[in-house]
Amino acid sequence: MTNGNIDLGLLVLRLWFGLEMAFAHGLPKLMKILDGNMSFGDPIGIGVGPSLVLATFGEFVCGILIAAGFFTRLSCIPYIITMLVAAFIAHGGDGWGKMSFPLMYAVAGIVLLLTGPGKYSLDHRMFVSKTGV
Repeated sequence: MTNGNIDLGLLVLRLWFGLEMAFAHGLPKLMKILDGNMSFGDPIGIGVGPSLVLATFGEFVCGILIAAGFFTRLSCIPYIITMLVAAFIAHGGDGWGKMSFPLMYAVAGIVLLLTGPGKYSLDHRMFVSKTGV
């Protein structure tokens, strides 16, 4: 496998897991906040409002950043934490079927945290030296 294939694979991974998280899970939470509906769980005991805001940040904002490949590794941290809270605290008693979905997102986030976003990313375009040094 060439580096180009690895970079293309990282692009597909970022786009799928970033956009899926942002629009399928984070956007509905963002809309709740914008509508003034702060009803949400309080899985870590910090309050309903802060829990909703943190989950929205981890899912929507970080999902978009991951898809774009912008501050990717940094964005993976709240994304992963949000998914681990969802898996082990919010759905911990629901069985493997409910836990496996947030764990899949967490694994994708861990892969991107370890590998970085690849060359088809804003991080590469903005922060990697054009001289190759």
